[in-house]
Amino acid sequence: MGAFRSKKNQELGIRWSIYFIGLLIMSLGIVLTIKAELGTSPWDVLHIGLYYQFGLTIGSWAIIVGGTILLLSSIFTKKLPQAGAFVNMLTVGLFIDLYLLLPFIQTPSGYAGKALMLLLGIIVMGYGIGLYISAGCGAGPRDTLMLALVEKTGIKVSRIRGAIELIVLFFGWILGGPVFIGTIVCTLSIGYIIGFTLPQCQKTTNAMLEKTVRKEPHVHQVS
Repeated sequence: MGAFRSKKNQELGIRWSIYFIGLLIMSLGIVLTIKAELGTSPWDVLHIGLYYQFGLTIGSWAIIVGGTILLLSSIFTKKLPQAGAFVNMLTVGLFIDLYLLLPFIQTPSGYAGKALMLLLGIIVMGYGIGLYISAGCGAGPRDTLMLALVEKTGIKVSRIRGAIELIVLFFGWILGGPVFIGTIVCTLSIGYIIGFTLPQCQKTTNAMLEKTVRKEPHVHQVS
């Protein structure tokens, strides 16, 4: 029983470690797209727009918006979201603000450099998302809301996701958030990139978990 509990604890430790690493990587990707100054994803357009209008920090607004989304999701489903959703909400906002403070992450002077930073940010974000999803510790606030609306309305995931993104983008634009070519690139490409990165990340996560499961506890024989 003790060995079984130890293995479960090891598995949970690995899952949460991968989850945090994924969030850390995803947040770096978000900051790279912001620093590229060519437009960001719809949600970041909203966060930056709120920052422009009301102050605080971009990460703070990511946390506030995430908390609001989780509240709405709880109302729709009449149940609390998974623990991972709360962890996602808090840590991503903190990580974004920490990365934005790093002096060596600067906006390139030329358009080519900005475009390269934008593409790098999207790829990094895709691997971060792939990692945190592969850990199986719970969806983030946005996905939690999307799944709640799908459950309540019966509308296809793609339509719900698209409608949410458009509404968020509209309000972000009204607030003065950075809508530009990068917004289109982020919106159209991130799904394809996750489709490429998620299987790789899932394979890596599964391999790490299988190693933990296969480890047999040492049994000391008494003669």
